[in-house]
Amino acid sequence: MTEILYDEVPSLDLADFTSGNAEKKAAFVKQLGDAYQNIGFVAIKNHGLNQELQDKLYTVIKKFFTLPDEVKAKYEKPEIGFQRGYTGKGKEHAKGRNTGDLKEFYHVGQELSDIPDNDPIKAEYPANIWPSELPEFEKIALDTYRTLENAGKNMLKAIALHLGLEEEYFEDKVAYGNSILRQIHYFPIENPDEVPADAVRAAEHGDINLITLLMGASADGLQVLRRDGKWIPITALPDQLVVNVGDMLERLTNKKLKSTIHRVVNPPRDMMHTSRYSIPFFMHPRSEMDLTCLENCIDDNNPKQFEDATAGEFLDERLRELGLKK
Repeated sequence: MTEILYDEVPSLDLADFTSGNAEKKAAFVKQLGDAYQNIGFVAIKNHGLNQELQDKLYTVIKKFFTLPDEVKAKYEKPEIGFQRGYTGKGKEHAKGRNTGDLKEFYHVGQELSDIPDNDPIKAEYPANIWPSELPEFEKIALDTYRTLENAGKNMLKAIALHLGLEEEYFEDKVAYGNSILRQIHYFPIENPDEVPADAVRAAEHGDINLITLLMGASADGLQVLRRDGKWIPITALPDQLVVNVGDMLERLTNKKLKSTIHRVVNPPRDMMHTSRYSIPFFMHPRSEMDLTCLENCIDDNNPKQFEDATAGEFLDERLRELGLKK
């Protein structure tokens, strides 16, 4: 396949896939496949997340992150690998680095009451943690979580068709999956000389999960590493989500689909005193999903590149590499 060097992330309309028009649906799958085999990122509109809900979530998380550090620390749970609630400043670092990223964040996962009692996955997840100072946070965050999960399922249907699989291939694998809504605050740095010289808002990394759905951030800074080594900025329009391939999907497809390295760079020195907010939805499957490379993604030109593993095993390994799990 001829490699395409995109100068910007391709924009697609998810309504083309969901509208019932077979021609538009096929065109969406083709464009998505081309993008994911090259740059690993697309921007989509008509994803179901309205601006009002996004604005409400940004408003409430800004309120949370302005709380005193000792109040935020009440919601920090290292004993569960920070998988729910608050994670303090500089606690996470990129794989292969020791310097912590210049960020703090808050995790929301599956709401246990949404999961049927007879599903064994329910016992695997910790309960969500809700800050008592912000009673409105729970409903806003869960509404966002469920909306993005639904958009992610539609994206995975298109990905399945591109891979020559049944459209519903991922459905049972992501039903009540271990997805995380992460509210991030890249906090202001009043004196840049006081932080390590190599400290950045988010060092270059690939995402762990199947796909990531990212709503518009409050400021620029996100960059993607193109195949030729050039970093290109990612800017989504207000009505778009940026959706990228994660390491689990790259692993499943034996690198047919690309988990592209990306980063969040520091702003110019005279802007380091400003905040940046960002909210990605990391779409994870159930822990038992088999990530063994698909047979139709292995051939003489592309021999199998990964050891067999389940999603749970892979996630556990990566959380240790990121410093979130001991």
